[in-house]
Amino acid sequence: MKSNLTPYAMLTVLSFVSVAASARAQQSRPLITGISHISVYSTDSAKSEAFYVKNLGGVKRSDPENAQGVRFYFSPTQFVEVLPLPAEHTISRLDHVAFVTVNADALKAYIGAHGIAVPAKLEKGEDGSLWFDVQDPEGNKVEFVQPPASPAPVNSSTAISNHIIHVGYMVHSRTAEDAFYRTVLGFRPYWYGGNNTTVVNWVSQQVPDGTDWIEYMMAQGPETKGIPSTMEAAQLGSMDHFSLGVFDMKKTAEILYEGDRIPERASGPKIGRDGKWQYNLFDPDGTRAETMEFKAVVKPCCSDFTASSPTK
Repeated sequence: MKSNLTPYAMLTVLSFVSVAASARAQQSRPLITGISHISVYSTDSAKSEAFYVKNLGGVKRSDPENAQGVRFYFSPTQFVEVLPLPAEHTISRLDHVAFVTVNADALKAYIGAHGIAVPAKLEKGEDGSLWFDVQDPEGNKVEFVQPPASPAPVNSSTAISNHIIHVGYMVHSRTAEDAFYRTVLGFRPYWYGGNNTTVVNWVSQQVPDGTDWIEYMMAQGPETKGIPSTMEAAQLGSMDHFSLGVFDMKKTAEILYEGDRIPERASGPKIGRDGKWQYNLFDPDGTRAETMEFKAVVKPCCSDFTASSPTK
């Protein structure tokens, strides 16, 4: 059938279709389904291993990402990576946090299309995993991992949990972080709160395609990036943390106590401001390993939950 459009009109239509197709391609974000891992530094590998294996029940394995590191697995696709502390270290013990995606290559292209610097190619581990890393608006390293097609099973009779339900780290600007996590990546608000009703200390944003979340640990001060000059190592280690989900905190506490598995530094159990039971254990270098019940037992302060909580 002969078109009644003029050549100019036809060109306009074709241009519109091309722009729309390009926009759809940019908006087609691969799934981001949960937490992959947190990577932390250690000054004593033997002490770190004792904590992650004896206290938490993780399964030790080699590190396909970094030959100097070691991994402690809690599920086939979730682990804590422990690296030797670099010579030029500061008080920080956090290297990066990482999320699981179903397609690392497509996600890299998607993030790059939104003006964020991405590496030229993916990294590949001996286990078949693929990953790349970027920097968030404040310069924190964030990694996205496509797990191997058939990850090795994790069998531990002593693990207190098989699910890392969230990770958190210190940030200065909620607005700046939201531009990355919510606007670009599609994370969803989950909960926010503080030590009192006038200050927001914690902001939780849930992954777009699962129930795990990232927690902004809000620093109070004039800085916009980096570690505040007045911050001490213990405070920073408490902010940079990961959380293991449990069904019953009383039973978890009993298992830890009866097995002589409570580390030198611990706090709780207690009900947090989000209404959930939690028990904080600290690794030998001060990184907080929070155990937390999946669901709140009392009404949370400050904000209701606006997304579904994990159930297992």
